[in-house]
Amino acid sequence: MTVLQTVAGGLVGTVVLTSVLRAATELHLTRIDLPFLLGTAVTADRTRAKALGYALHLLFGELFALVYLALFAAVGRHDWWLGALFGAGHGVFAGTALINVLLPLVHPRMGNDVSDATEVALMEAPGFLGRNYGPQTATVGLAAHVLFGVTVALFLGPG
Repeated sequence: MTVLQTVAGGLVGTVVLTSVLRAATELHLTRIDLPFLLGTAVTADRTRAKALGYALHLLFGELFALVYLALFAAVGRHDWWLGALFGAGHGVFAGTALINVLLPLVHPRMGNDVSDATEVALMEAPGFLGRNYGPQTATVGLAAHVLFGVTVALFLGPG
Protein backbone atom coordinates (compact mmCIF):
# COMPACT_ATOMS: atom_id res chain seq x y z
CA MET A 1 0.00 0.00 0.00
CA THR A 2 1.65 3.20 -1.18
CA VAL A 3 0.52 6.78 -1.57
CA LEU A 4 1.28 6.60 -5.30
CA GLN A 5 -1.00 3.57 -5.71
CA THR A 6 -3.66 5.40 -3.71
CA VAL A 7 -3.39 8.54 -5.84
CA ALA A 8 -3.69 6.44 -9.02
CA GLY A 9 -6.65 4.55 -7.55
CA GLY A 10 -8.26 7.80 -6.43
CA LEU A 11 -7.92 9.28 -9.92
CA VAL A 12 -9.35 6.23 -11.68
CA GLY A 13 -11.99 5.76 -8.97
CA THR A 14 -13.14 9.36 -9.32
CA VAL A 15 -13.31 9.02 -13.10
CA VAL A 16 -15.41 5.84 -12.65
CA LEU A 17 -17.68 7.52 -10.07
CA THR A 18 -18.14 10.63 -12.20
CA SER A 19 -18.74 8.56 -15.34
CA VAL A 20 -21.41 6.47 -13.62
CA LEU A 21 -23.17 9.61 -12.42
CA ARG A 22 -22.89 11.23 -15.87
CA ALA A 23 -24.25 8.08 -17.56
CA ALA A 24 -27.13 7.96 -15.07
CA THR A 25 -27.93 11.58 -15.91
CA GLU A 26 -27.91 10.85 -19.64
CA LEU A 27 -30.16 7.81 -19.03
CA HIS A 28 -32.57 10.06 -17.08
CA LEU A 29 -32.09 8.12 -13.84
CA THR A 30 -31.04 11.29 -12.03
CA ARG A 31 -30.61 15.00 -12.66
CA ILE A 32 -27.59 15.39 -10.38
CA ASP A 33 -24.37 16.82 -11.80
CA LEU A 34 -21.84 16.89 -8.95
CA PRO A 35 -19.09 18.66 -10.87
CA PHE A 36 -21.57 21.38 -11.87
CA LEU A 37 -22.81 21.69 -8.28
CA LEU A 38 -19.24 22.07 -7.04
CA GLY A 39 -18.24 24.48 -9.80
CA THR A 40 -21.19 26.80 -9.32
CA ALA A 41 -20.14 27.18 -5.71
CA VAL A 42 -17.09 29.12 -6.92
CA THR A 43 -18.33 30.82 -10.12
CA ALA A 44 -21.59 31.92 -11.72
CA ASP A 45 -20.20 31.29 -15.23
CA ARG A 46 -21.86 28.01 -16.22
CA THR A 47 -19.12 26.92 -18.65
CA ARG A 48 -16.32 27.72 -16.24
CA ALA A 49 -18.32 26.06 -13.45
CA LYS A 50 -18.26 22.72 -15.29
CA ALA A 51 -14.47 22.80 -15.75
CA LEU A 52 -13.77 23.97 -12.20
CA GLY A 53 -16.27 21.46 -10.85
CA TYR A 54 -14.52 18.54 -12.54
CA ALA A 55 -11.18 19.73 -11.17
CA LEU A 56 -12.63 20.08 -7.66
CA HIS A 57 -14.30 16.67 -7.88
CA LEU A 58 -10.99 15.05 -8.90
CA LEU A 59 -9.21 16.83 -6.04
CA PHE A 60 -11.82 15.73 -3.51
CA GLY A 61 -11.63 12.19 -4.92
CA GLU A 62 -7.89 12.16 -4.24
CA LEU A 63 -8.44 13.41 -0.69
CA PHE A 64 -11.05 10.73 -0.03
CA ALA A 65 -8.70 8.09 -1.49
CA LEU A 66 -6.07 9.15 1.06
CA VAL A 67 -8.68 8.78 3.82
CA TYR A 68 -9.35 5.27 2.49
CA LEU A 69 -5.61 4.54 2.67
CA ALA A 70 -5.57 5.60 6.32
CA LEU A 71 -8.61 3.41 7.04
CA PHE A 72 -7.08 0.42 5.22
CA ALA A 73 -3.85 0.91 7.20
CA ALA A 74 -5.78 1.11 10.47
CA VAL A 75 -7.64 -2.12 9.69
CA GLY A 76 -4.51 -3.80 8.36
CA ARG A 77 -5.99 -4.99 5.06
CA HIS A 78 -7.35 -3.59 1.78
CA ASP A 79 -9.64 -6.19 0.26
CA TRP A 80 -12.03 -5.17 -2.52
CA TRP A 81 -15.05 -5.87 -0.31
CA LEU A 82 -13.63 -3.60 2.39
CA GLY A 83 -13.26 -0.90 -0.29
CA ALA A 84 -16.91 -1.51 -1.21
CA LEU A 85 -17.89 -1.13 2.44
CA PHE A 86 -15.90 2.10 2.78
CA GLY A 87 -17.46 3.28 -0.49
CA ALA A 88 -20.95 2.61 0.87
CA GLY A 89 -20.13 4.64 3.98
CA HIS A 90 -18.61 7.36 1.81
CA GLY A 91 -21.76 7.41 -0.35
CA VAL A 92 -24.06 7.72 2.64
CA PHE A 93 -21.85 10.47 4.12
CA ALA A 94 -21.73 12.33 0.79
CA GLY A 95 -25.50 12.04 0.30
CA THR A 96 -26.44 13.09 3.80
CA ALA A 97 -23.89 15.42 5.40
CA LEU A 98 -22.00 16.75 2.36
CA ILE A 99 -24.60 17.53 -0.31
CA ASN A 100 -27.64 17.73 1.95
CA VAL A 101 -26.29 19.86 4.80
CA LEU A 102 -22.87 21.38 4.14
CA LEU A 103 -23.05 22.26 0.44
CA PRO A 104 -26.31 24.26 0.69
CA LEU A 105 -24.85 26.19 3.65
CA VAL A 106 -21.79 27.40 1.75
CA HIS A 107 -23.08 27.45 -1.84
CA PRO A 108 -23.96 31.06 -2.74
CA ARG A 109 -26.27 30.09 -5.61
CA MET A 110 -28.20 27.25 -4.01
CA GLY A 111 -31.48 27.35 -2.16
CA ASN A 112 -31.54 26.01 1.38
CA ASP A 113 -33.90 25.55 4.32
CA VAL A 114 -33.83 29.26 5.17
CA SER A 115 -34.33 30.57 1.60
CA ASP A 116 -37.67 32.22 0.99
CA ALA A 117 -39.67 33.54 -1.95
CA THR A 118 -37.93 36.92 -1.84
CA GLU A 119 -34.56 35.32 -2.58
CA VAL A 120 -33.62 33.86 -5.94
CA ALA A 121 -31.95 30.47 -5.70
CA LEU A 122 -30.38 29.54 -9.00
CA MET A 123 -30.02 25.89 -8.01
CA GLU A 124 -32.22 23.49 -6.13
CA ALA A 125 -30.66 21.98 -3.01
CA PRO A 126 -30.03 18.24 -3.57
CA GLY A 127 -31.93 17.16 -0.46
CA PHE A 128 -31.44 13.97 1.56
CA LEU A 129 -29.36 11.51 -0.50
CA GLY A 130 -29.84 13.83 -3.49
CA ARG A 131 -33.47 12.76 -3.89
CA ASN A 132 -34.57 16.25 -5.02
CA TYR A 133 -32.75 15.33 -8.25
CA GLY A 134 -34.80 12.19 -8.79
CA PRO A 135 -35.79 9.07 -6.86
CA GLN A 136 -32.95 6.99 -8.37
CA THR A 137 -30.27 9.49 -7.31
CA ALA A 138 -29.68 7.80 -3.95
CA THR A 139 -29.23 4.36 -5.54
CA VAL A 140 -26.99 5.63 -8.34
CA GLY A 141 -24.90 7.73 -5.95
CA LEU A 142 -24.42 4.84 -3.55
CA ALA A 143 -23.47 2.43 -6.35
CA ALA A 144 -20.99 4.94 -7.80
CA HIS A 145 -19.31 5.43 -4.43
CA VAL A 146 -19.11 1.67 -3.86
CA LEU A 147 -17.32 1.40 -7.23
CA PHE A 148 -14.96 4.19 -6.12
CA GLY A 149 -14.07 2.23 -2.98
CA VAL A 150 -13.54 -1.02 -4.88
CA THR A 151 -11.33 0.78 -7.42
CA VAL A 152 -9.14 2.35 -4.75
CA ALA A 153 -8.78 -1.01 -2.98
CA LEU A 154 -7.90 -2.84 -6.21
CA PHE A 155 -5.16 -0.31 -7.01
CA LEU A 156 -3.52 -1.17 -3.70
CA GLY A 157 -2.89 -4.73 -4.88
CA PRO A 158 -3.86 -8.04 -3.25
CA GLY A 159 -5.29 -7.54 0.24
